[in-house]
Amino acid sequence: MLYGKEHIERYRQTNGAEGHDWNGTTTLLLTTVGRRTGREHTTPLIYRPYGDAYLVVASKGGAETPPDWYLNLRQNPEVEVQVKDKVFKARARTATPEEKPDMWRTMTRAWPDYDEYQKKTSREIPVVVLEPVA
Repeated sequence: MLYGKEHIERYRQTNGAEGHDWNGTTTLLLTTVGRRTGREHTTPLIYRPYGDAYLVVASKGGAETPPDWYLNLRQNPEVEVQVKDKVFKARARTATPEEKPDMWRTMTRAWPDYDEYQKKTSREIPVVVLEPVA
């Protein structure tokens, strides 16, 4: 998480005028349904557009375990995304091995530390594709 609840509140209140641009990159809000609680959870994440979709990385700073939001969307891939003032439903999926190299490069251009995070962990850090649904 970036700077938690304050980030989410300011992002929502200002339609992304505050919170979208963060530390030299850009963030979106991802809302998943908790796999245990069934409650909605929102997380600010660094993203990049990729064709009609959006990419995020389940890095958790290189921790050995994946972030909760990733475990949630694996259980229920129907998510809500907010990019600036645009709020939409999306289906989340993990990039395939064939897709990942180009997507990883796209994301490391947005946040070079992802390469360092990958070196810190034995797990393969996934790139998640958020595909808007009509």
